[in-house]
Amino acid sequence: MRRKDREITETDEILKIVEQAKILHLGLFDDPYPYVVPLHYGYEFDGGALVFYLHSAKEGHKLELIRKNPHVCVELETDPELISGGEIPCKYGAVFSSVIGRGRAELLEDEAEKLRGLKRLMEHQTGRSFDFNGAMASAVEVIRVTVPQFTAKARKKPQ
Repeated sequence: MRRKDREITETDEILKIVEQAKILHLGLFDDPYPYVVPLHYGYEFDGGALVFYLHSAKEGHKLELIRKNPHVCVELETDPELISGGEIPCKYGAVFSSVIGRGRAELLEDEAEKLRGLKRLMEHQTGRSFDFNGAMASAVEVIRVTVPQFTAKARKKPQ
């Protein structure tokens, strides 16, 4: 990371960003260009890895890309806010917090795992717990993205 003064290394602080964000940008390989899609998510922190749960229709381009190459990149951000530079364009900037990581996506087959993922997703997005059944799980694809490598950074408001 180039800007060490903005790096966040404390796990609790990184998890606060993951908790506050609501949209995950999933980067996939789509030769010759990358393909990035914004998605709602749920998550867990397991053994030092961030584990994200996403859902999708049963078919589509992102699923084709995951099947072809499961290596992915994720990005989330919170609290973006413009910092004015007044009349000097190069003095403008932004306040933000972000997490970026690399990992592996898998399409879940096991019904119990799909139900777990859907439950985590709804808990994160709504703050509520929902019950799901097998019919609900079989109607969608549930994607688990395990991210063992991640970094976080923030730029705070100037004092």
